[in-house]
Order: sequence, then C-alpha cells, then structure tokens
Amino acid sequence: MSATNKELTTEIARQTFREDLYYRLRVVLLKLPPLREHKEDIPLLAEEFCRMLAAKHGRPSPKLSREAMELLAASDWKGNVRELKNVLESAIVMSRDDVLGPADLPSDFGSAGASPATGAALVASGERALPSFLEAGDYREAKRQVEISYIKAKLRQHGGNITRTAAAIGLHRQSLQEKLRELGISAEKE
Repeated sequence: MSATNKELTTEIARQTFREDLYYRLRVVLLKLPPLREHKEDIPLLAEEFCRMLAAKHGRPSPKLSREAMELLAASDWKGNVRELKNVLESAIVMSRDDVLGPADLPSDFGSAGASPATGAALVASGERALPSFLEAGDYREAKRQVEISYIKAKLRQHGGNITRTAAAIGLHRQSLQEKLRELGISAEKE
C-alpha cells in the first residue's frame, strides 16, 4: 500500500514520476478527500484520537470542550488527518486536565494554514461552528446539522454571495446551490 498527496498522472506528464512505477503500484486506487472536505468527521476522529493517544501515553482519555471542538472544526487542516492527530497528541501530553480546552491546543496550532482565529471569532461571537450534533438521534442527522451550521456560517462570512461562498468552501456554484436546496437553506436569509 502506498499513499501520496500528489496527482500522479500530472507528475507523470511533468516527468517527475515514472509511468512504469505508477502502473506497478496502481492495483486498487482509493481517492480519499482531504479532511477539510469532510469536516463532519472531525468530532468522531478527535474523540477516537483522544482515546487512542491517551492510552498510548498512559493517561485517562480526556474530553474536548465545545470551544476546543469549534476551533478544530474551523481549521483548514492543510496537514490533513495527521495534523489533527498531532495537535491532539500535543494537547494530551501537555495538559493535566480531564477536559481539553482551547488553551491546551498547541500555541502554533494553525500556523501552517489552519485558521483557529475563525473558530475563536465564532466562539467569541457566541456562535457555534458545530451545533449540538452530539444530541442528534443518528449519524445522518448529526452530519446534516454540521453541514447546515458550516454552510450558514460561510454564507454569513461572504454576505450571502453564493459564488464567493462556493469558492471559499471548494464547491462549484451549482453544487452549493443543490446543497442549499437539499438542506433547506436560503442564501438571502444568511
């Protein structure tokens, strides 16, 4: 098994990756989207990483405060799942509390492209980057609540402009419009 964050067909065209090696490695191709494209998984991943990393370091598994979870959800995660894991491992190793808060996250959290300031602004304004999705009846409803909250926040951030919002969250304008209809969100009200 091998993994890359490069588009290998592009690298072959640039002659920076060998075509014969590509076909030797490419038996089964799995494309996984970056974490920033499926932020609804962050709470579940964070909880599992906390449990796993606490056990690794011989510590009781900490909980994440709502504010810490909001900061994690607001990040762009340029380093993907590995960055999330490292941020949580640092917090677990350095904290002595049963609940990890924003102050427990590494001081350089976000310096490589993440945006904790956005999360902090959401917390300071009293808004939630994540709704109380943990009280949802099932996974689909929790995911739906997270999507609604995320898209509404981004629409507000871009003054209800669908084109700018779509560009900011990495969707085509038409895809965002379909998602708005699916979730029952009106851009004008946001």
